[in-house]
Amino acid sequence: MTRSLPLSETPDSHREYRVRPKLFRRHLKQSMPTGSDSPCCLAPALTAWRPRWSRRVNVCLVPAAPEDGVCQLLRQLGVDWPWAPEPPSPPEAVAAWKRVLSQCPHAVGGEQGPGAAGTLFAVRLRSFLEQQGLQGYDPGLDVLLVTEEELRALAELECAAQRSMAEAPGGTCTVLHVVSAEEELQQQKTDLLWRMLEPGALSAAQKHLVCGPVKATSTSVPEGASQYYQLRQRQLHKASVMKYGDLAHDESWTEVIRVLTSAAIRFEMLSTAHRSQITLDLADGGISTKGTRSGAFVMYNCARMATLFQTYQQAVEQGTYPALPPPPELDFSCLREEGEWLLLFNHILPFPELLQQAAQLPLSSSRIRITANTEAVCRFLVQLSMDFSSYYNRVHVLGEPLPHLFPPMLARLQLLSAVRDVLHSALATLHLPPLNQV
Repeated sequence: MTRSLPLSETPDSHREYRVRPKLFRRHLKQSMPTGSDSPCCLAPALTAWRPRWSRRVNVCLVPAAPEDGVCQLLRQLGVDWPWAPEPPSPPEAVAAWKRVLSQCPHAVGGEQGPGAAGTLFAVRLRSFLEQQGLQGYDPGLDVLLVTEEELRALAELECAAQRSMAEAPGGTCTVLHVVSAEEELQQQKTDLLWRMLEPGALSAAQKHLVCGPVKATSTSVPEGASQYYQLRQRQLHKASVMKYGDLAHDESWTEVIRVLTSAAIRFEMLSTAHRSQITLDLADGGISTKGTRSGAFVMYNCARMATLFQTYQQAVEQGTYPALPPPPELDFSCLREEGEWLLLFNHILPFPELLQQAAQLPLSSSRIRITANTEAVCRFLVQLSMDFSSYYNRVHVLGEPLPHLFPPMLARLQLLSAVRDVLHSALATLHLPPLNQV
C-alpha cells in the first residue's frame, strides 16, 4: 500500500500543498524485507523547500497504516515529520462508493468477478481509460480488484484533500503520489478508481512521482531500515577511530557520529535522481570519512570551516588579528587565486537559482508523471566541498599577524564567510545541522 501527497494551492501568493506519503520507499532488490528508505529522505527533502515554493505545503499521512521501520529511521535521522495519522474515513463515504460501484458499467460485483479473497468489485480500468481519453497511464492497466481497505484508504485521501481545500478557500488541490517503481502500477489503479468514483477537480489533478529501486552490492543485507542505519553508524564510528584515535571515543563524539551517519544516509539516498536506481555498498569498507562523494566528506569540510572561524575569532579576542570590517571596507582586489573565483562564480552566485530550480515541482505539466530535482543540492554540496577543500589545502588563510598581510586575509575570510552561509543553507534543505567540530 502506498501513500501520496494531496497538494492544494490558492490563487495569488497563498498556496498550500498537502502531502500523502508512505512514503517514499525504494525497495532493495535483495533480501531487505522493508526496503531501503530513500523515499523517506525524499519526502522531507521536498517539504524542506516549502518556504521557497510559491505554494504552502501541509503534510498528512494517508492511509493511516503504521510504518514502524520508516518512522524509526526518520527519527534517527533527526527528521521532523508529522507522525499523527489522518483520522479514519467516515463509514458513510465507503458505503456511498459501494453504491456507486454497484451501478458502474465498468465494475462487476466480487462474487461474479475473479473471486479473489476480500474482493468487493472487479473494475475494468481499460474501458474507463478509453472512455475518458486519459493519456500517460501504463498500457498494462486492466482489472482492479477493489477491497474494503482500498476504499477506506481512498476515502481518507479525499477527506484530507477536502480539508486542505477548506483551509484555502477558492484554491485548487493537486494530489502527488510518491511511490516506488514496484508499486507504481497499483497507485495508478488507485488514481483511476478515485477518478471513477468522484469525477471532479479533486480527483482530476493527480500526479505521480516515482522512486527507482535500491540495489545492494553486499551479500549480507540488513533486515530493515533501522539495521541499515546501525550499519552505517558502526562503519562511521570505526572510520573515525582509525582517523582520530582515542578522541573518537569521547562522549562528545556521540552527536558527531549521529550527524555523520545522518549525512551519509541522506547523501546516499538523495544524490541520485529519484527515478534512477541507487546502488549501496554495504561492505565494511563501503563508507568512510575520506570519500569525496560522501555526506561525511561534506560534513568534514563544514567542520574545517567552523574551526577556521573559531581560530580566527580567538585570535581577534587575543588581539592578534583585527576584527572583520564591513564588506565595503575590504579590498577584494586581493583575491587573485583561481580557487577564490571558483567559489564565487560556481557556488555563491548560482546558489539562489539552484535552490529555486531544486524546489520546483512541475504540477502544471500535462503528464501524470513528474520529477523533482532532489539530487541537485547534494551534488552542489559535494562539489562545493571539493572546491573548498582544494582551496583550503593550497592557501594559508590565517597568515602571520603582520599589517601588510591583513587585507588579503580579511578579504578571504569574508569570501569564506559567504561560502559558509551557502553551505549551511544548503545543509538545512536536507535537514542537516552544520558540524562544528571533528
